[in-house]
Amino acid sequence: MKIYQQTISLSARRRGFHIITDEIEDALPEIAEIGIGICQVFILHTSASLTINENADPTVRVDFEMFFNKTVRENDPDYKHDYEGSDDMPAHLKSALLGNSVSIPIRNGRLALGTWQGIYLCEHRNHGGQRRLVITVWGE
Repeated sequence: MKIYQQTISLSARRRGFHIITDEIEDALPEIAEIGIGICQVFILHTSASLTINENADPTVRVDFEMFFNKTVRENDPDYKHDYEGSDDMPAHLKSALLGNSVSIPIRNGRLALGTWQGIYLCEHRNHGGQRRLVITVWGE
């Protein structure tokens, strides 16, 4: 059994859904040593999230942002947590809906993602800043 772990910082991105698959793979080249295993990616923030989805058509990412903005609206007068602005509590709710980690099988030294799948950083803040991820890989 081999186990590898790396913490990385992603550059600040604008609000939206961003494919980060290449950054994950670049951070842990040891993935190539794993014939069969798991890669788990965990985000160390509560106002951004991770998911896996369509990686080819950029309009999917635009539609994700539109859907979440309509589903979790800003400036709701019922929110009590608004210390960091009107996008703060909605960002926490969006993050809770999508989740803080993804797990991807490793097969023959590569992430076993589907043909049209990519790992997304979902930035829910207008000015979220750098985001840190812990990437853990284990297998044989």
